[in-house]
Amino acid sequence: MPPKKRFSAFEDLSASASEKSKIQTPSTVEQAQSAPAIERIERLAPSQMMPDRFQPRRLLPPSLRADFFSGRMNCYQAAMEWLALARADQGAAAEIEKLLMMGSSFEEHGQIKSITGKWVSGSNGDYVFQIETGERRFWAACLQYASSGAADEPQLRVEVVDHPTRQRQVLENRHAEAPSAVEQACEVSSLILAELGIEPNPEVEDDFEFFRQARNSRMPSGLWEKLMPIMQLTRPRMVQLLNILQLSTQQLDMADRYRLSERVLREILSAPREQWDRMIRLSIQNQLTSEEVSDMVTLPPVNEGSNRRPPTPILPEPGRQAARSMRRFVQTLSELDRLSRDEALDEIADTLVVKGNGKDSLVLLEELARLIKARLDRK
Repeated sequence: MPPKKRFSAFEDLSASASEKSKIQTPSTVEQAQSAPAIERIERLAPSQMMPDRFQPRRLLPPSLRADFFSGRMNCYQAAMEWLALARADQGAAAEIEKLLMMGSSFEEHGQIKSITGKWVSGSNGDYVFQIETGERRFWAACLQYASSGAADEPQLRVEVVDHPTRQRQVLENRHAEAPSAVEQACEVSSLILAELGIEPNPEVEDDFEFFRQARNSRMPSGLWEKLMPIMQLTRPRMVQLLNILQLSTQQLDMADRYRLSERVLREILSAPREQWDRMIRLSIQNQLTSEEVSDMVTLPPVNEGSNRRPPTPILPEPGRQAARSMRRFVQTLSELDRLSRDEALDEIADTLVVKGNGKDSLVLLEELARLIKARLDRK
């Protein structure tokens, strides 16, 4: 009986011998460059690949990017550091969980979709496969390998393309998972810069500086129309997204990691610049809606001698948090018909009493009713 073939969780079992015959090693890249443009299937270990540093969707956490893309840390070391970071960072933990689920699905079902990219010459003169699309599959394999303690490197199926494009990257990203607001801003920017023929400068330390160039570029006639079918957004929406890139790099990283919505970021940008950092942090900590963020914007300063109350502070003190909850409570009940409202109030009263909060609730609500009545009487 012939020996049983060893199964690789990261190998597409449907691959034929003819596909394997098309494998192109780095040593044959120069000869292949003169051949007709064809797509080639290969199997590579993640250590032979490198993600695109200027990919609009930034997966690797900011604290690891410099060491990884400079070569001071390999992909598996980065994966280990990422796993350690996730134990103390909620945003990193959420991303890690999704990627590990993808990695485990490789073991169960195999790799269904290829990674695409192109062989390029690395900084040390060696050839490396630069990823065009499929970075999530790359990191899923790295994280699964790093967390499992497996002895052998995974083998990933890749497709060599002769002309990688930003458009393909954006389309792949949007089909894989809904992008964050920051990622969408970078997608719009990358498409604009690709149309203008502006390539990233690898010497630039801040990745976001590449994307910020789009805000200061002159848009030729018809450019927005080219972007609309890809982004599925109107021109005003794309302009609003580009405005997000006004935030500092640290603020963009935070907004991206915790996936703050475009509407929340738009409200933050409407505030004075010196308030942006605090508002982003509070939006993350308190999971604020755009309406709540709008309430945080400081009112104009009052003239001396004025009887007006001082501006509402940005810091959401317990009273402000309670006020937001009360507004939601009143708005929700106000939208119900009389019968449904009575049923809801009856159930709330039962719950408060059963939980032991009945007397305290009654005292607080009576005091609140007195204060509201006093203010209404002054009008």
